[in-house]
Amino acid sequence: MSMGQFRIRADVRDWLIAVGVATALMVTGLSGQHSATGLDLLGYVLLTVGGLALAAGRRAPIAVLAVTALCAVGYQAAGFDVAAVAFLFAVYAAMRAGHRLITVAVSVAVLASLPLAALTSGLHDTGEAFAQARGALEIAWLIAAGAAGEALRQAEQRADEAERTREETARRRADEERLHIARELHDSLTHQISVIKVQSEVAVHVARKRGETVPEALLAIREAGREASRELRATLEALRDDDKSPPRGLDHIPELVERAGRGGLLATLTIEGERHDVPAAVGKTVYRVVQESLTNIARHADAGTVSVRIGYRPDALAIRVDDDGKATPDSAPQPGIGLLGMRERVTALGGRLRAAPRSEGGFTVQAELPLERAS
Repeated sequence: MSMGQFRIRADVRDWLIAVGVATALMVTGLSGQHSATGLDLLGYVLLTVGGLALAAGRRAPIAVLAVTALCAVGYQAAGFDVAAVAFLFAVYAAMRAGHRLITVAVSVAVLASLPLAALTSGLHDTGEAFAQARGALEIAWLIAAGAAGEALRQAEQRADEAERTREETARRRADEERLHIARELHDSLTHQISVIKVQSEVAVHVARKRGETVPEALLAIREAGREASRELRATLEALRDDDKSPPRGLDHIPELVERAGRGGLLATLTIEGERHDVPAAVGKTVYRVVQESLTNIARHADAGTVSVRIGYRPDALAIRVDDDGKATPDSAPQPGIGLLGMRERVTALGGRLRAAPRSEGGFTVQAELPLERAS
């Protein structure tokens, strides 16, 4: 069992404090000599209300401050010589919430009213020296309660500021690393991909100019070069612009399937269920799963057909990619970087992925992405 399970919730803790203070006030009030008159009953009610009001101190500190102040003055006027403990708690809560000016104003009013209430009820007739000492003690306790609340408020503000500073520093470092990766990708890959793209374009152009049949492999290389160039450009823009450019998603999957068909596969796309909007993160992940699956089929499967199915459900999106390649349950391939990347993307959104050979031959990739968690 974790330590968090032993922690008392804030609202329960507030109620425990409120009941404890109300009980202490009632016990102190009952210890005095009081009869069952209407004024005494009012005093008991004010003692109870003043203590229980503290339960709302976190949600409504000013209202609780006013209630406890009125109760303190009220039960003093009713003849109950009980310290304004609940009011001290309310002062602490109001100062912690940042209501300094109104807390000071109410405290001054209470300090002025308590001696008058005590005189009205006949309390503290022992002399001026006792009254002065009691007043000094009340001022000291009020100052202590207010100072404690203000000190905790400032400590919480400093902690929040430190947390914001850490988040800003981490965000800045992430941005710097993102730009560094973009520069590295640009320097290391752009030139090579451009060379492949240009050379394949030239080869196709020369072959057609000579009237020769262009090999399917050369056309596939040219198309792959174009796609790699587009993908690299989109990736660099996303890294540099922090996702300001729209990512590829569900709307681009037909293009993927069509391109796989041009590469020699008999590729089909089936969309099931009622189509509806999905979060961008889900759409991007589906695109990457389909893209990586088709890439693996083209490279390793030696397949003739591939089917891509996308199923819309109210709470999830299902993807299935099947091929009729040479994979069998007895010759399951070792998962490569592509499959691991797919699994990480799907798992990050709370989904599930299964990639394995089929019993009838070929390979299947299945993924299910929840929509509520990703939204």
